[in-house]
Parts: sequence; C-alpha cells; structure tokens
Amino acid sequence: MLSDLARRVVPVMGRFRVSGGRLPEGPCIVAVNHSSLIDPGVVLAALGRLGESRPVVLAAAGLWRVPALGRMLRTEGHIPVRRGTAQAAAALEAAERELLLGRVVVMYPEGRLPRRRDSADGAPQEFRTGLARLALATGVPVVPLGQAGARRITSGSVVKQVAGAATAPLRRPRIQVVLGAPVQLTGSVPQATAQARAAVTEAWLMAMDGLGAGPRGARSHRRAA
Repeated sequence: MLSDLARRVVPVMGRFRVSGGRLPEGPCIVAVNHSSLIDPGVVLAALGRLGESRPVVLAAAGLWRVPALGRMLRTEGHIPVRRGTAQAAAALEAAERELLLGRVVVMYPEGRLPRRRDSADGAPQEFRTGLARLALATGVPVVPLGQAGARRITSGSVVKQVAGAATAPLRRPRIQVVLGAPVQLTGSVPQATAQARAAVTEAWLMAMDGLGAGPRGARSHRRAA
C-alpha cells in the first residue's frame, strides 16, 4: 500500500527520475542517504520503478505512533528502530530474518536527518555501524542508492515543510535517484562502514550531477572527497 501510494504521489510532487543499475537477484540491503522527511516516499517510488514493490524498510520507531501511517507500517511488516534503547538490536535481528527469507531491506545508515535548515543537499553524514554489522553477518550485498532534490519539497521549519509540500506540484522541483552497483562489504566493522559510506556518497554525487549541480554543488563535493 505504501509503495503504491509513493509511486502515485512522488511524480506529482516533482520531476522524478530514476537511473543507474538494477537490483541484484535475491536478498540485498539498499543503503540510502537521508536528507528529508519525504525520503521514504522517494525511495519506495524509485524501488517500485526498479521492480521491487515490497521492500522492508527500517525506520524510526516514532513513525509507528502516527495513527494511519503506523497501521500501514505494521501491516506491511516494516521494522521500527528504537535507537538508544535496549531494543535497538532487535531491529537488526528482524532485518536479518527478512534477508534470510530473500527480501530487500532498506536502511538509512546515517540514522538521522541533517540539521541544516535550508533546502540545499549535503553529502552523507557519518554512518552508524548497524549496516556494516548486518551485511557482514549475512553476507548479502549492499546496494547504494543516492537521492537528491527531496529537500526542495520538505526542509526547514514545520511551517516551511508544510508550505513546501503544498506548493511542490506547482513548482515541480527535480528529484533524482541513482542506484549504484552492489558492494560486498569486507574487513572489520569500521572498514565495512567506510566502504558503505563511500559507495552511497558516490551514488549521491551522481544524483547531484543528474540535477545539473554547478561547480559549487556535486563537483565541489567530489573534489573535497
């Protein structure tokens, strides 16, 4: 239901484009950079175009307290992440079970939204270790997914985000998603975490290039990297 809704709504909100490779056969972890509250819709819509209509998403547990949304999340089997609690590890255990069943699991390794208030995209922040631990434990590939442009729909204060979402169908901001090549993480958890972050950052840079970012956009980030 959420994937179907995303596939219908996101193209209405902006000029939505998906490029890059394909998802591998079998289970995998899709690792996504996190930039705005509308990210999950963008990712579900993108995966739908790529032929994956039933991914399992790890998301902040607070979303399950939103009445209608919480019901859909529970019904579709998505996984709440209770960060900073004794139950935090349970999310990775649940994700591992889904991978063993052959599912596609979506993770946001940064674990948080950027604190900046403007609508500009920024490079992926430091990754938490959960993605690397899950990938190393299961041996499944990590597929980097970079997305850019969503902050032009929702960013800043609550008022600004509501106004941005309301006016997006008129403004038609560009939203670019790039699916990178699968990566097999290796080494220690810190090494694997660095590999994953590098792969997601490269996919994000390609998404920024797809938006036509100028010399102070994606290309400046590539030089800094």
